[in-house]
Amino acid sequence: MGTWVNWFLVIVGIICAIVEIALGAVTGFDLALVGASLAVGGAIGLFAGSHETGLIAAAVLALLYFLFFRSWLKSKLAVKEQHSNVDAVLGKTGVVTKRIDSRDAGIVKIGTEEWRAELADASETAREVGATVTVSSVEGVTLRVR
Repeated sequence: MGTWVNWFLVIVGIICAIVEIALGAVTGFDLALVGASLAVGGAIGLFAGSHETGLIAAAVLALLYFLFFRSWLKSKLAVKEQHSNVDAVLGKTGVVTKRIDSRDAGIVKIGTEEWRAELADASETAREVGATVTVSSVEGVTLRVR
């Protein structure tokens, strides 16, 4: 009885890893790593010549994964949302480095970057060099400021 149980663990473990890869890691590698636990446990059982050893090894490895390794792996796989330059400037304040008026675009410095800028409302008064402005929207590479 012992040999087929261990081979069953190895085969099911390999199938789990293949399914994980085929699905595109949608389970966050849980299926692959539990499968690896089963396969390694089955291999240990084959080496030891005991199906009880294989089952216990597979269970212990899977339990160790869930108790210790899974949370670390999930933290490393988590996608952190980071705004691009354009999204990051919305609502920020900047300093005019080239005059902006209703007819001509100017330049605004936000942090260490300089952007082409136009007035958000053409009826607003011109903004002179050194004036502080706030970004209200972005169109292409041009900031709309108020």
